[in-house]
Amino acid sequence: MHTIRLVIIDDDALVRAGLGMLLGGGRSGFEIVGEGADGADAVPLVEAHRPDIVLMDIRMPRVDGVAATRQVLALPDPPKVIVLTTFSSDDLVVEALRAGAHGFLLKDTAPPEMVEAIRRAADGERALSPQVVSAVIAAATSHPGDERTRRARAELDGLSERELEVAVELGRGLSNAEIATKLYQSVATVKATVTRILAKLGCTNRTQVALLVHDADLVD
Repeated sequence: MHTIRLVIIDDDALVRAGLGMLLGGGRSGFEIVGEGADGADAVPLVEAHRPDIVLMDIRMPRVDGVAATRQVLALPDPPKVIVLTTFSSDDLVVEALRAGAHGFLLKDTAPPEMVEAIRRAADGERALSPQVVSAVIAAATSHPGDERTRRARAELDGLSERELEVAVELGRGLSNAEIATKLYQSVATVKATVTRILAKLGCTNRTQVALLVHDADLVD
């Protein structure tokens, strides 16, 4: 199994230590290759260590997680970024997701769920704390306004009928396997369709597609 290389950015030393105990030592297929205490540390650490995933605290004193996420994702061949937060209703989480973060996790997510979510992210799936997937997407896109809805629908108009079907299921938070079952397709076909959707929409991950689908008011 491929070892997932991680960089942890969090201004709380106890959080960094806790994540180190949970994910370090290679026992769970992870390797922590760098740690930082502020968003300003993110780019230098990523350039030095080339991780697969950055676990990024959302609220930090100098450079917050949103700004740091934008900086990391602007790098050539960037890692995936998962933002960490204490509150599911944190407005900065929504900003980070729109900036391209692959997902977010609550800091009190149960260890097995956190490990599984990070593994899913490494495989290209969305990484969101299971208990708040629906809530955060709904909060991010509630009452988007006529203009945002119009823009989102215009962007989605470029998808084929089948691609739009898959995009809507991404908006509902379904995994590739769940979409395959629902739409009577193979998982490989769904993966290929998701790749085409990302390319056509200029999105970097499934979460951005989900937000766009909700902006377009295509899911309840």
